[in-house]
Amino acid sequence: MAAFQWDSIDNKAVDTARILAADAVEKVGNGHPGTAMSLAPAAYLLFQKVMRRDPSDMDWLGRDRFILSVGHSSLTQYVQLYFGGYGLELDDIKALRTWGSLTPGHPEFGHTKGVEITTGPLGQGLASAVGFAYAARFERGLFDPEAEAGTSPFDHFVYVIAGDGDLQEGITAEASSLAGHQQLGNLIAIYDSNQISIEDDTNIAFTEDVHARYEAYNWHVQVVDWKKTGEYIEDVAELNDAIEAAKAVTDKPSLIILKTIIGWPSPKKQNTGKIHGSALGAEELAGVKEVLGFDPEKNFEVADDVIAHTRLAVERGAAEHAEWNVAFDAWAAANPDRKVLLDRVLAGDLPDGVDEALPVFASGVEVSTRAASGKVLNALGPVIPELWGGSADLAESNNTTIAGGASFIPSEHSTHEWTGNPYGRVLHFGIREHAMAAILNGIALHGNTRAFGGTFLIFSDYMRPAVRLAALMKVPSIFVWTHDSVALGEDGPTHQPIEQLATLRAIPGLDVVRPGDANETAWAWKTILERRNGPAGIALTRQNIPVFERGDGDAVGDVFASAQNTAKGAYVLAEAANGTPDVILIATGSEVQLAVDAREALKADGINARVVSAPSLEWFEEQSAEYRESVLPAAITARVSVEAGIALTWNSYVGDKGRSVSIEHFGASADYKTLFREFGMTTEAVVAAAKDSLAAH
Repeated sequence: MAAFQWDSIDNKAVDTARILAADAVEKVGNGHPGTAMSLAPAAYLLFQKVMRRDPSDMDWLGRDRFILSVGHSSLTQYVQLYFGGYGLELDDIKALRTWGSLTPGHPEFGHTKGVEITTGPLGQGLASAVGFAYAARFERGLFDPEAEAGTSPFDHFVYVIAGDGDLQEGITAEASSLAGHQQLGNLIAIYDSNQISIEDDTNIAFTEDVHARYEAYNWHVQVVDWKKTGEYIEDVAELNDAIEAAKAVTDKPSLIILKTIIGWPSPKKQNTGKIHGSALGAEELAGVKEVLGFDPEKNFEVADDVIAHTRLAVERGAAEHAEWNVAFDAWAAANPDRKVLLDRVLAGDLPDGVDEALPVFASGVEVSTRAASGKVLNALGPVIPELWGGSADLAESNNTTIAGGASFIPSEHSTHEWTGNPYGRVLHFGIREHAMAAILNGIALHGNTRAFGGTFLIFSDYMRPAVRLAALMKVPSIFVWTHDSVALGEDGPTHQPIEQLATLRAIPGLDVVRPGDANETAWAWKTILERRNGPAGIALTRQNIPVFERGDGDAVGDVFASAQNTAKGAYVLAEAANGTPDVILIATGSEVQLAVDAREALKADGINARVVSAPSLEWFEEQSAEYRESVLPAAITARVSVEAGIALTWNSYVGDKGRSVSIEHFGASADYKTLFREFGMTTEAVVAAAKDSLAAH
């Protein structure tokens, strides 16, 4: 390791970063300058001296990952991306928080090159960073498990900058507990402890001993206090030493508590809430520039020698990348089969044999879709080695365990029921649904594996902030939600989802998938795994439901359609008796059987009903207008939706003359058959709704 070097040009670059942050917020009139000013030395140290990154290849497999959990301080990252030659230029800094700019108010994945994750909601970055660290370890186990620590081309670090707000959010408690339990030595977080938030001094609400808390989580904790002498000294060498010490601790994640003064060296507003979330003002901005030796009359001043010096990061990155390539090529030559696997995974393709591995469920029996899902995962596990996942302490209920797979834990944490090793594929999140979702996002963002996590559908409410971010980022996180209606039974209304399906469908970009039988479940999983343009949540029944007898193609006469049609989102499961429907019954999940039974009852009354199974409205909306018209002809306005939840999402499908068989209130504690009867979720209710819709014509 080369000796640490920090020269006067580095100090000049750091001060330039402070001025750019202050100027950018002043120009747009809003934003968060203070943290970006005081974190400039730490961010510069990471990007220019510590992290292994190549600005010319931001998808480099061997790069260190950087996560700005304090997303409001976006300039902390943007200025370093500009300095390092990642694609941002000075005009981008000037365009902060404006329409069409590459520098939005919070960093956005997929929008700005070099940004690994969308952050903003506090705590999400640090929590997802745990997922990045999970993925790095599992990836290493998949491709290079025999290599000595620190010698594999798959070894890299995950660096995080977090703040007081991150540490206060509950999600970081969940995720940090898991990180310590998992002994994630590849995770290093710098906690900017400036003790100022929007309401000013954090002592008004936050006085815990973070040091002791994180030691209790089994983290390696260090303190770098730039205020310890009574004079504020930004000892960058001390921070660098702490980072090197953290890198040397391989069996614990590391937290470096960096005690800073927010807004340093603003003459009047440093160390106040006034500089946290608003522009400095002309007078104070001029004062900062005078303190740092900049011309108060000039804005966005970047000396030629500063940008020339910082852009050397491009050359350094290329050299590090070339050195890494030597190790990678040696690995590839020694591991040809693993290289083939890696190439497929990097291409985003599923392996050959998935279709053949999918279980086919015999008709004439009843199987819960959660049980079917478990059988699908176990059938696919041997075929898709990059597939891994688990549950938030509900493995037996969610059916999310890949049989024969070790648990993903340090071996000393094995229990009587679970045997693990650091490279296992069965995840145990404990009762931490929010962190589970964020960790799954981190795994997806890190890349090269596919992970899933399960809980009850009702507890998707606990996951919602991270689920929303997955949709915003368009990352293929997979959420398994079982016990998908009041039919979970005796646990009662606290556990029975009513509004969850509708509110989840309201998230743009989230695929909500509710299969209607076991074979739909199999094809739903295949479709989810094929799709990589956003997250999916699969909602599954607790109770057994019929497995329909099907044909090999589309519905014809009394022959039901193949479950392969699941990928279309909605399809004609059972055609009307004479091929021309009088009414269309649209159903999802366990309620498809009610529509099927209602079709028979209506036929006895001389009414021809088509049954449409609609496992995913999002997938259906992607189909061509011609296909959608073939399933739901506009001329057939007598329609009924059938779903054991609120009808909020169904009006656009049934129209003013249609009817919805739904549940518009909370549940109750009883067996599911009683609940369905008492709440009108019955064949008779569907028949009555169909006749009522017809009468409306």
